[in-house]
Amino acid sequence: MAADSPWPAVHFFADGQPADLAEWNVLRVADGRLRLNRDVLPYDLNTALFSDYAHKLRTVWMPKGQAAQFDAQREFDFPVGTIFSKTFYYPRGEGDAVLRSADDGPDLAGGGLQLSKVRLIETRLLVRRQDGWIALPYVWNAEQTQAKLMRGGELVSLQLVASDGSREEAQYTVPDQNQCAGCHGTDMKSKALHPLGPRARHLNRDFAYDDGAANQLAHWTKLGYLHGAPEPANAPRDANWRDPDAPLDARARAYLDINCGHCHSPTGPGNTSGLWLDAATQEPLRLGRCKLPIAAGKGTGDRRHDIVPGKPDESILTYRMVSDDPSVMMPELGRSVVHAEGVQLIRDWIAAQQGTCG
Repeated sequence: MAADSPWPAVHFFADGQPADLAEWNVLRVADGRLRLNRDVLPYDLNTALFSDYAHKLRTVWMPKGQAAQFDAQREFDFPVGTIFSKTFYYPRGEGDAVLRSADDGPDLAGGGLQLSKVRLIETRLLVRRQDGWIALPYVWNAEQTQAKLMRGGELVSLQLVASDGSREEAQYTVPDQNQCAGCHGTDMKSKALHPLGPRARHLNRDFAYDDGAANQLAHWTKLGYLHGAPEPANAPRDANWRDPDAPLDARARAYLDINCGHCHSPTGPGNTSGLWLDAATQEPLRLGRCKLPIAAGKGTGDRRHDIVPGKPDESILTYRMVSDDPSVMMPELGRSVVHAEGVQLIRDWIAAQQGTCG
């Protein structure tokens, strides 16, 4: 399909589960690129969830005349009809290999992702309906021409090639619809799904739009997608975990918040562990400092505390982050390989902490 050929407007389905991603008219393949429909807005986060080194193209669309209501801490209140998409992809290497590289945001120059340079894996939709949010995972075919709904999930074998030429096998997991709730079900009482990324602290950053860079909160407000937001300087903002100029504590807390805090929070599925890693938690014991595990066993690696100040090798937190054993590893969903750079950040953070555990 040519890029300038007529393209129907985005189609919000108030019910049902369309089998083909193209039925939503959010994204399409045209002229060798994965393109966004008009009024579909790309966005990025200050610090993003690790997913086996996958890169991500995130978009949002809302019905005309509708807007989200700003909230300083929680996800924004999005209107019925909102459609989020997140496309997981890798830069191509030689042959069937893909590159293990840092995600600096999608390269949309030319109007979309250039398919000859990337391997598409899946596109997840999170759709706001009258009765709440629904998550739909769509898996791309080998030709990168079509993505079909895969309710039962899928395993994708990948060979990741690092910049030094080293190779690592990954079993990328496309979640089934029940597993989506493992992360997006942030409130154990309601069991309802919630968006994770679209919060003020994650979105408060610049994005390179077609007409120039602009702060995302300000841009959403300008477009009528967001109501009630203060000036960006007065809104919460997470650190970029890879920013060497940001304080170590801010970088580590941002990383733990986005990767762990949706589960390890006062309301999340991990609340019974007593380890809360969300941005709002400030009590050192709740953050793991000298905290005894609620349940001992294999997951502790015979270590006594979640975090031992100054001693990452004696801390349960790092032990679980470096494990690839499904019965030990954390996070338990969304990764099959160790995030070496993220682990090093948390090791540095623990090593810099002062004090002892009695």
